[in-house]
Amino acid sequence: MFGAKGIKIPAMDIVHLNGQLLAADKAKISVFDRGFLFGDSIYEVIPFYQGKGFRLIEHIQRLEHSLRAIQIRTDIDWQLLLDNLVTANGGGNLSVYLQVSRGASEERSHQYDADLTPTVFACCKPIKDIYADGADSVEGIAAIVTADLRWRRCDIKATGLLPNILVLQQARQAGAAEAILIRDGILTEGASSNLFMVENGVIYTPKSSSEILGGVTRELLLQLADEQGIPCLQVDIEYSRLLTADEVWISSSTRAIVPVLSIDGQKIADGNKGRLWQQMFERFIQLQHRMMHG
Repeated sequence: MFGAKGIKIPAMDIVHLNGQLLAADKAKISVFDRGFLFGDSIYEVIPFYQGKGFRLIEHIQRLEHSLRAIQIRTDIDWQLLLDNLVTANGGGNLSVYLQVSRGASEERSHQYDADLTPTVFACCKPIKDIYADGADSVEGIAAIVTADLRWRRCDIKATGLLPNILVLQQARQAGAAEAILIRDGILTEGASSNLFMVENGVIYTPKSSSEILGGVTRELLLQLADEQGIPCLQVDIEYSRLLTADEVWISSSTRAIVPVLSIDGQKIADGNKGRLWQQMFERFIQLQHRMMHG
């Protein structure tokens, strides 16, 4: 794509802002935008493979749940917006970040008028096609467990991510890739993922509630387990139980299912990727191939 003066714009620099596709360095919002001032905004992250959204409808449904929860109303065709942005960025394998804020007021105030026009922003970045690379290419990770300091409405995918940022930095400083969160003695989820563990061939995951985000990949994993006749239970999980599990996984839209090989420096089982993880990842590969290629 070329700009007005014939200067070629790098593909990943094309963003969507309020109905327009433009170069990222030309995208501007008001300093009084409530997303900027208060984190009064929600977001969604959607993986596209070969230019096609993976579980796109489910992501849009979660986006609309978040919008309803904070009472932002729009009449936008989200699929058209996302498809146009991905096409403008050359298609291929991309992660699309979509954010909707309540909009900009004339001054900073905690209160807002109901007639504000939402600010809609979206951008892309390249991602690996983890499904094409296969299970052997997936590396297990180390994790830590730390206090869940987030607000109680984690089912709303809001942009106020400072607690997540702090615990992920804590994990990084400990040489780990994820922070698993605990509240009142019960594990909730990862700072950027959902949590699973395996005991004696049974998959366990924390109960669905307003204190965890209903992950699109999490729901797909539950569905695939049910289709294969693998018991999968939503229960309260305590820290000690996690450490003695046969397998521990995390899941997210851009990482699928990732095996956790150690927690707080302690190996999970023998410290290798587990058999059931391998089976579930292979099922994901089959499903993704069928959805992306027909």
